[in-house]
Amino acid sequence: MPATEEKTVSFHPKALLRTAALSAAYLLLSRVLIGFRPEQLVLVVLCNGLYHFSAATRKGVTGFSVFLVYWVLYDYMKAFPNYDYRPVSIGGLYHLEKDLFGIGSGAGRLTPNEYWLAHGNAFLDVLCGLFYLCWIPVPLAFAGYLFRRNRRQFVHFSLAFLAVNLLGFGVYYLYPAAPPWYVQAYGFGFQPLTAGNTAGLARFDGFFGISLFASLYAKGSNVFAAMPSLHSAYPVVVLYFGLKNKLGRVNVLFATVTAGIWFAAVYTSHHYVLDVLAGVACAAAGIALFEGPVRRRRVLNGLIERLVRAAS
Repeated sequence: MPATEEKTVSFHPKALLRTAALSAAYLLLSRVLIGFRPEQLVLVVLCNGLYHFSAATRKGVTGFSVFLVYWVLYDYMKAFPNYDYRPVSIGGLYHLEKDLFGIGSGAGRLTPNEYWLAHGNAFLDVLCGLFYLCWIPVPLAFAGYLFRRNRRQFVHFSLAFLAVNLLGFGVYYLYPAAPPWYVQAYGFGFQPLTAGNTAGLARFDGFFGISLFASLYAKGSNVFAAMPSLHSAYPVVVLYFGLKNKLGRVNVLFATVTAGIWFAAVYTSHHYVLDVLAGVACAAAGIALFEGPVRRRRVLNGLIERLVRAAS
């Protein structure tokens, strides 16, 4: 495509009408389900602006639309709390964690979360905070790399990422589970509408005198969605596609980030070891389904081809 065409502003009437209708529907549905928030309008303005700015930016918005679908679904989960449909596992999960992975100490048998709560230090606080900050930026950065280098692999990665999330969301509703910090703060009683909690990540904020994680967790969809740990699943998807694309030493970095996020999830009391293992299993299942029987479906192959063409 000529360079001049890449810079052409594309205010086509049909495209404007289509994006305006989608934007209005999104804002209206958001208003009904979860209430209007300024970031929703920012998202609409940004996506519309980039979509109509040039052919190149239109391809970017179209390609990354899969991640927009993930974000919208995650956001809308606020309207349908999983604890309205199934009882929340609090004490059962805690005691199973202690039975399987408990650590002996002078205070008796502790879960790994309780052990690290008593034996943490500033170095691990900062290190785990840095690892935890990678859970979304690393997949998005990797997606950006694939978008520039291999659009077909970019589409495969994006759809596999979405498949893993859909599986995880499904488990959230089948098995609502409280995180370790909930037990530390509230015990084994169920308290609906519990606000998000930074837990051990508060020590990272405190070390630097900022409120980074506090602001992030204030926007969480549901605190009773600890199982599986999607924080632990995302780097597995990245590592799989990194290995598939033979990225060499970069995969060492991906493997380090993966292990770091797994440890940080437990260290900061955001997840049990069982949650982490469930996240890894969710990632493996999502990848296997996408690469196996789902990919053999004609409908999905047609969608893949359309996305590849639209993003190329």
